Amino acid sequence: MSKKQRRETDGIMYSTNKDFVFESENKEEATVGNAKQQLKVWLDRKGGGKVVTRVADFTGNAFDLALLKKELQSLCGSGGAAKDGEVLLQGDHRDKVVEYLKKEGYGAKKAGG
Repeated sequence: MSKKQRRETDGIMYSTNKDFVFESENKEEATVGNAKQQLKVWLDRKGGGKVVTRVADFTGNAFDLALLKKELQSLCGSGGAAKDGEVLLQGDHRDKVVEYLKKEGYGAKKAGG
């Protein structure tokens, strides 16, 4: 059995139940349009006093979140990560990020102090 098939069936290989129908619990959330997204841009301090720009409240699948992360990294010229509906960028880039997101049609605003 290929790795792809195993992922799709979550390890279930055989069932003795004749009426068994496999239903995956890993359903990707559909990405809503840019205009319906209400993103918040925060400034966080991580351990060691390092500053991180956090874009929160993204509604959609992991692939679209990764694309947004890539665009924001290119814009800011910094590293970052994307997980759990958030994009983390190294450094303080709030103004650039909010301006870019609004230009792209997202609902975006600065949040926090």
